[in-house]
Amino acid sequence: MTTNRTISLPQCDHKPAPYAGPPRDQVLELRRQYVSPGVFTYYREPLMIVEGHRQYVWDEGGRRYLDGFAGIVSVSVGHCHPSIVDKINRQVGTLQHATTIYLHPAIGQYARRLADKMPEPLEVTYITNSGSEANEMAVLHAREFTENAHVIALRGGYHGGTSSTMGLTAHGNWKFKSNQTINVSHTHAGYCYRCPYGLTYPSCNLKCAHDVKQVIEYETSGHVACFIGEPIQGVGGAIVPPREFFGIVYDIVRQHGGLCVADEVQGGFGRTGEHFWSFEHFGVTPDIVTMAKGIANGAPMGAMTTRPDVAGVLTDRLHFNTFAGNPVSVTQAIATLDVIEQEDIQQNAREVGAHLKTGLIDLQDRHALIGDVRGLGLMLGVELVCDRTTKAPARNEAADVLELAKERGLLIGKGGLWGNILRIKPPMCVTKDDADFVIDCLDEVLRIVAPAE
Repeated sequence: MTTNRTISLPQCDHKPAPYAGPPRDQVLELRRQYVSPGVFTYYREPLMIVEGHRQYVWDEGGRRYLDGFAGIVSVSVGHCHPSIVDKINRQVGTLQHATTIYLHPAIGQYARRLADKMPEPLEVTYITNSGSEANEMAVLHAREFTENAHVIALRGGYHGGTSSTMGLTAHGNWKFKSNQTINVSHTHAGYCYRCPYGLTYPSCNLKCAHDVKQVIEYETSGHVACFIGEPIQGVGGAIVPPREFFGIVYDIVRQHGGLCVADEVQGGFGRTGEHFWSFEHFGVTPDIVTMAKGIANGAPMGAMTTRPDVAGVLTDRLHFNTFAGNPVSVTQAIATLDVIEQEDIQQNAREVGAHLKTGLIDLQDRHALIGDVRGLGLMLGVELVCDRTTKAPARNEAADVLELAKERGLLIGKGGLWGNILRIKPPMCVTKDDADFVIDCLDEVLRIVAPAE
């Protein structure tokens, strides 16, 4: 397989500092010997990242890459944004830790900022350390509030790596044989490209959405605690259902006593462009919203926002989280939100995302390997197939695309049940020049992986 390169990254004025840490081979050996083998790496030759600036990262040899995956959709406004770095340095030098049994101004200030971003009546927030914890809290609240146990989730959804959230997840690659999925049922997602009924939207009448009623009637007592779903699936492969999908599902779930949870861990904070939250694209108001990843530009933090009456269920028992709401992470979240607002990051996601998606659709016209291009803003997916008629997943080809893209200075992710969907979700500060580089890079790589006959 030839790997000749004819493209180059856009210009960047940032000069990385010379790397003075342990050599890559030593880092790799320490990891292999002392770190759990479950902590996997991308690429056949694992990449070592030692510095980041805005949308770019550098390896130990000083080579620059466009981070087209944003640290797995965690870097919202760019690596080491100077405004965020300054505020974090000051906070770390003042107070690093104060548990929630004491008062600290940051947690209340941030919760109020989140309330301002939410539709009424969502205004009360519980801060956590991760998206898994946020989803755990959402289910706890729903079960306590409704006094029902059963949860409905979507096939293809990913909600975390803890025992309970692994149960919510319906993606075989992220489940273990010993994991017990208790009181959770999974219904169809609005995955139009691979409709389980072989139908076509809109003549399908959203049969996939109405399936939730069948699931509730057959698999539960008829009473459910909640439905949880990513408005746009992340790990599942940028699955964007029809606009009516969640309205139908939410109505059915509420008719059976349940609350509706929107998992915004990947789709929130303006990433989808037109709206701050991805659920807004579907004209619905959840009862609970969970978030993490981009919430604090990569700092370990998550949150769950809900109605005051739902939040009140925690007052019957004690619940505590040692590190959640710590002043450092929350200060970084506040600083991240400041940058999103002050630098119009959301509008940039909308404009650059639309430009990038147009370019990817153009690639689809020229490369038979691309079966579908989908997504909103800077949350995009490109599904690769061996044959457009059978839609056989091009798993090996997707892996080759990632390798060859890395050689050219582009880092992207992959997802979907078969690992055949390219996940393109860069920091939201990327430029149109960066988008053009992504398009040109994928064009060149796809010609190598699947030459035109």
